Amino acid sequence: TNQRSETFQNKAPASIKSDTLMKSAGKSLKEALLSAQSEQRITVGVYESAKIMTEDPDSVSFCVLATDEEFECDIALQIHFTLIQSFCFDNDISIVRVSDTQRLAEIVGDKAEQLEDAHCVLITNPSEGSWDEPALEKLHVFCEERRRQNDWLPEVSLPGGGR
Repeated sequence: TNQRSETFQNKAPASIKSDTLMKSAGKSLKEALLSAQSEQRITVGVYESAKIMTEDPDSVSFCVLATDEEFECDIALQIHFTLIQSFCFDNDISIVRVSDTQRLAEIVGDKAEQLEDAHCVLITNPSEGSWDEPALEKLHVFCEERRRQNDWLPEVSLPGGGR
């Protein structure tokens, strides 16, 4: 029984640490999205994102895929996600998944049609000579750490409340 309690004690901090990292990554994601949006470096929508990735993959800094009930029933959307993920992996673009499409839409959407198609959001690179973004840098590090643990599409929880 001692061995069992030691095993549990060793696992508990890791899951707490993981939750903390996920919340921190969620906060960084929200900051990066808002910053990019203020600089008009956001692309919302599966087709719009695919177009940018095809035309100028080097301009893409980060990708967010959002799943919801609609995603579970939409085979075409699942195929698009698989292709986008593959493209991101092939082009060294950091990528995360959020499970709250509505919350993502609230953060990035300012038009009704964007709320409908917030399943994929891209952040493009800042212009030359601009300051680095600490929030985006934290997200890249988070993704890199998750990939080392074979988590190729880490889930992030966006913080609630307001934009």
